Parts: sequence; C-alpha cells; structure tokens
Amino acid sequence: MELTLLDFIVFFIFVGGVALFGCSFYKSSKKGAAAFTKAEGTIPTWVVGMSIFATFVSSISFLGLPGGAYSGNWNQLIFSFTIPIATYLAAKVFIPLYRGVGSVSAYQFLEDKYGYWARAYVAICYLLTQVCRVGSILLLLAIPINTMFGWDISTIIIVTGLITLVYAVLGGISAVVWTDAIQGIILIVGALVCAAILTFGMPEGPSQLFSIAAANNKFSLGSLGATLCEPTVWVVLIYGIFMNLQNYGIDQNYVQRYMTAKSTGEAVKGTLFGGLLYIPVSLVFVYIGTALYAYYTAQPDLLPAGTPGDKVFPYFIVHGLPTGLTGLVIASLFSAGMSTVATSINSSATIVFTDFYSRGKRKDEEDGKKKHMNVLYTTSFFVGVIGICIGLAMQKIDGVLDAWWKLSSIFSGGMLGLFLLALVAKKPSRAGAIAGVALGLCVIAYMSLPVFHSPVHTYLTIVFGTTTIFIIGFLFTKLFTPKDK
Repeated sequence: MELTLLDFIVFFIFVGGVALFGCSFYKSSKKGAAAFTKAEGTIPTWVVGMSIFATFVSSISFLGLPGGAYSGNWNQLIFSFTIPIATYLAAKVFIPLYRGVGSVSAYQFLEDKYGYWARAYVAICYLLTQVCRVGSILLLLAIPINTMFGWDISTIIIVTGLITLVYAVLGGISAVVWTDAIQGIILIVGALVCAAILTFGMPEGPSQLFSIAAANNKFSLGSLGATLCEPTVWVVLIYGIFMNLQNYGIDQNYVQRYMTAKSTGEAVKGTLFGGLLYIPVSLVFVYIGTALYAYYTAQPDLLPAGTPGDKVFPYFIVHGLPTGLTGLVIASLFSAGMSTVATSINSSATIVFTDFYSRGKRKDEEDGKKKHMNVLYTTSFFVGVIGICIGLAMQKIDGVLDAWWKLSSIFSGGMLGLFLLALVAKKPSRAGAIAGVALGLCVIAYMSLPVFHSPVHTYLTIVFGTTTIFIIGFLFTKLFTPKDK
C-alpha cells in the first residue's frame, strides 16, 4: 500500500510546521546564553511538563513497547510503575537542589563535592552518550519508515537529522520545549487513534480482543521468580528505580527543564505532570501491542506470515489505518524521534558551554554574548552532524538497540553512583570516589561486553555499577576521612 496524497499532506504539514515553529524562537534565543539554555526561566508549567514527557518518550518507546507486548506480555509496564518514586524524589530533592545551585548544568554540584575532575568526567560521559543517542534514534526511526515505504534509510537519517538540527540551533531551548509540547500531544493522539481502531475493528467486537489476549496470557506482568538472569517483575522493578533516578536526578535533559520553569514550585508541578503522564501513555502503547496480537490472531490472513513482532505495528500503520490517519500516526512516530534528537542537541551544547567553555569565567558584556552564542550555535551544529554520521555508521551494526544499551550503560555508568554518594556524604572522599568509579566501570564492562558472558540480565548493569561506586566511595569516606574535631 502506498501513501495517499492526504497522508503526505498531513505528514509534511506537521514536520514543516514544527520546524518553522521552532525557528520562530530565534529572536528570543539569541539574547544570550541564559535565553538559549534555559529560556530565562519563562516557560509555562504545562509546557515544561509536556516537554519532560516528550523527552522520556522516543521512537524506541513508540515502536518498542507495542512490539514487546505483541511478542510477549506487559512486563515492560513495570518500568513505568517506578516513575512515581523518581518524580517524588525529583520534587523533594533534585529540583530544589539544582535551582538552589543556580547553574543550568546538572554537574556543578559534583564539582562542589569532589572537584572539577568529577564534573569533567561526567560531562564527557554525558556527551558521548548523547551523540550515540542521536545516531541510534535517527536510525531506529529510519528503519520502520524504510520498511513501510521503501524510502532510503540514509536519506531518512540525514533529512530528519537536518530538519531537527535547524530548529534546535536557531530556537534554542525555547524551540525544543515548545515543539516537544506539540509533538507530545500529536504522539498521544496518534496512539489513542490506533488503540481505538484496533479495539473496535475486531470481527466480533472489543470483547473478542480481551478474550484472545487473556487466553494467551498477554496481560501478565511477567514472572515473579527470584532469578537474576531473566526480566522478571523484580528485575524490571529494580532496573526502573535506578534508571528513573538517573533520568530525573542527574540527566541534563531533565535538569535543564527544571531550570526553564518560572519558579521551583512550577518546576515541581511540571515534572510531576510530565512524569506521571507517561504511565497511562505507556499503558496505551502496551495495549496496542496486545490489541495487535488479538487483531491478527482473529484475522491471520491480514498479516504476512513470519512478520517479526517489532514490525507488526509499522505494518498495521500502513495497511490497517484509514487514509489521512496513516499520515498522522507517521507524524507521531517522527515526533517522538525529533523530540529526542532536539533535546540531545541542545543539552549537549549547554554542557560544552557551561562545563568547559565558560567555567570560571566572569560574565562578559556585549562582545562576550556574541562569543557565547557562537559557541552554543557551533556546538549544537557539530553534535547534530556527528549524531547523523553515527546514525549512518550504525547501519552496519547488527542489533542497533542492543548496541545502544551497552554503550549507554558504559558511558553513563559512573554518574548515578557519584551523585548519590555526594548526596548522602557531606564530605565524600575524593580518592574513594575515584576508586569507586574505577571499580564500578569494571563491573559495568563485565556485565555489558559480550566477551565476558555475564550470567546476570543486562537490566541490572546500572544497578550493580551504581551500587559498587556508592559502597566503595562510602566506605572510603567513613574509614579514611579524618573526623572534624
């Protein structure tokens, strides 16, 4: 099935409209570094919340959650259930902390506790993670589009990356958060439309969907066993707690949004709204996967034999949706990817500017502002271009998603442990922190790299790595730091 003219119109109006809307913030973003990196704290609460939601969702969620539910069950939903813990801690600890420090960088706090080495180490790890993330998201967005319509993967990566790069560079954080809000709304609408069509498109009505799914144990949340080798309920639960603590506690993407709000109270409200919104939306996505299973089980002739689980939803988008709605849902898929890419570009430029270029410098006058903007523009451009190149190079890698998880585990492994140690210990041992990071990275490498054949499930990499860093650092602090008289 080919896209109709109406589908193309809906799709290009969305993509072009978002890019033009993002570019419209150019005048306000060029006022200075504060405007480009945190919008001078002028973003409305609901926009902050929608931006946090859109940052959390990516094209991986849009396709991965339905694909996982189609092939398995609702085990992935356990991850969403841990978000209230992270958002509560964000409201009580992280947001007041960052807004109290006053720096738009998430890593100023680490320098205050350990010295500049910790700030530089975590900032470099973050930058490596983000450029790999941009490349991974662009490729993971291009693959299903190629499957659906036969468009060239390299062309999709380059065009999508450049469109997002243009408005991210010109509009700064204002463009990112406002387009995030629009993209988040489009994404939710697209998901709800698909869920409704699948539910009421069953030959014998909605009840047939639930009877087929229940008969095949599709609503199960997973095994309650004690093994660490499989994604049991407990493994996913523990993984979700640690991963969401990292997201809401130390991820620059989130911290930057805390700083765009008008006040600490508004930042808290926006974070709670955006974080908790993900729970029902993720429920819709796993429901779509289950509904797809029932839909094609009842009508097996509608799906080609042997279609992999992660490609069933893209197939349905093309062949199962009415004209016009196909364009809307493809726009939803693009919205998830573009939002993630724009966020990574802006946050990476912010880290380069705050943690390396302007660290220790006094605020300059007009000439300084021009230099600051040039640094931010140039860094944004290079992060986007490098991300596009990584996306193109990743075409040669089998298992892109698996490769991304391994890279992100290694690069971001030491971040959360260092931060938790800094929170708990008033004067953490620098030597202990360094020893903890070194040993923690060894643990992470052992669990991540296939050459070691770790028996523990990949989800637990961040758990063991973070715990190792924290325990080593804490023991050093207690045993070897002289007590104040």
